[in-house]
Amino acid sequence: MIGRLGMAAVLACLLVSASSGAKAPAPSAPVLRRVADIPLPGPAVRFDYQSIDTSAHRLYISHMNAGNLVVFDLKRRQVVDTIGDLPRITGVRAVPALGKIYASVPGHHHVAVIDARTLRVTARVGKIGFPDGIAYAPDVKRIFVSDESGGGELVIDGLSNRVVTTIPLGGEAGNTIYDPGSHHILVAVQTSNEVVEIDPRTDRVIARHPLAGAGHPHGMAVDASRRLLFVVNEGNATLQTVDLRTMKIVATDAVGEDPDVLAFDPGWQQLYVSSESGGVSVFSEHAGKLVLRGNLDLPHAHTVSVDPRTHLLYLPLQNVDGHPLLRIMTASQP
Repeated sequence: MIGRLGMAAVLACLLVSASSGAKAPAPSAPVLRRVADIPLPGPAVRFDYQSIDTSAHRLYISHMNAGNLVVFDLKRRQVVDTIGDLPRITGVRAVPALGKIYASVPGHHHVAVIDARTLRVTARVGKIGFPDGIAYAPDVKRIFVSDESGGGELVIDGLSNRVVTTIPLGGEAGNTIYDPGSHHILVAVQTSNEVVEIDPRTDRVIARHPLAGAGHPHGMAVDASRRLLFVVNEGNATLQTVDLRTMKIVATDAVGEDPDVLAFDPGWQQLYVSSESGGVSVFSEHAGKLVLRGNLDLPHAHTVSVDPRTHLLYLPLQNVDGHPLLRIMTASQP
């Protein structure tokens, strides 16, 4: 398909992983190729988190500095709506089980609840300093939102849209994720260089896991089947692999400067790390260890998502020839 479209292969700068010593593939086999560039609405300003709803075939993109949530149809490859009045929108999480989308809105210091059918804001919940990462705990139907200003973890009841509580974390929180293996919520507490573990059934912190060698941990992703946690550190440009059974760090890899958003493809066992500096690092997981396949230099590519069904990557780029666009890329199967 790439050849028929006449698209040139993206030139990847393939590096060697300092921690593993594994050799990267030859330049003749780039790990990422461009599939399509789709124009996006709005000004050429920063994007942030993304969330894919595979049941509705939609991608939700936080256009942070435009204050909009972009709704993209994955099948038709076109924008179907833009939801406004979401100033400084950061985190976004689609929850098909509830028929809702949740968006962190630092400009209003609350979380917007959006009806997935009408794509209209139906509730604005909470008072929170700087809402950022969002996770959903399906067992209790609750939403967990991190506060990057240090105000704790906001808990929202998914059925009533009401605030349940705020859980003190003792520092500024980055990303928040749900671990299907333990059924717990994990929060990267940046200022204490640790991962805090919350039991959503009691809304209490049950453990604090220091990350030796961490520097302002922010983005996270989970390989649920192999019980691995991936954490990136903004302060020292590293990716740490943590064994979720022991919470011990098993590997550390170098990534691009100011790493931000991660995306994990469980089918192909590939991890994508995007950085504020514009680099996208591609890792393959083999026997519980990451092997660097290559780094792609792509300006403003600090947010990435992957569709687990098609293995396609989605990279919103804030400024290409003066306009924002969504770059769709495909990886070579490991």
